[in-house]
Amino acid sequence: MKFIVIGLGNFGSALSARLTSMGHEVIGIDGNRQKTEIFKDVITQTICLDCTNEQALSTLPLKECDYAIVTIGEDFGASVMTTALLKQAGVKKLVSRAISPLHYKVIETLGVDLILQPEYEAASRFADSVLFSGVSNSFDVTDEYKIIEARLPDRYDGLTLSEVDFTGRHSLLVLTIIRKEESKSVFGQAQKTRKSLGLPAASQKLKKDDQIVLFGKLKDIEGLLDTDSE
Repeated sequence: MKFIVIGLGNFGSALSARLTSMGHEVIGIDGNRQKTEIFKDVITQTICLDCTNEQALSTLPLKECDYAIVTIGEDFGASVMTTALLKQAGVKKLVSRAISPLHYKVIETLGVDLILQPEYEAASRFADSVLFSGVSNSFDVTDEYKIIEARLPDRYDGLTLSEVDFTGRHSLLVLTIIRKEESKSVFGQAQKTRKSLGLPAASQKLKKDDQIVLFGKLKDIEGLLDTDSE
């Protein structure tokens, strides 16, 4: 796929480098030439350009890209102007970053396809890891529902999914189980790798230190992970 990422700050540069490493074609844009020089070896192509200038923006292959992503954060005006110009240009998919509620509302009115809030999402994941025992990752589906990855409570070690009955007793859906398995590196050294067991069957036996990926309401997840709840 082809991506244009505008804004090579911490988030934009990391996103661009990641997409490039996955084999996608990425054009990273920033008005600061120093940034485009720094990241030119980890991004498919970098260009120093003022994207608030409509004429300059029109020189980019906007019609050929699958996604145009505006990752500008602190410069509110540049973010909104660039997003508006890209919307006007009719790019296939338009994604923009918002760093405040006001920023979000303004970007939303422009009719973008997706709004990114990396700071909010990172803060939410960290808060969940602090508040809920064993949580290593989380994702807000809505204000009420979450997907979380958490360490299996010790009391379920050796039981099957049907014996625990996550759905009937806790109103939670187990999406998958992640288990560490012994393997060897390319140098022949022993290492542990994370492997998903796919969509688990009711007969799947749980093991200590398994990571379970759950979907459900926040209150139900909290009840399950409270080791004193049973």
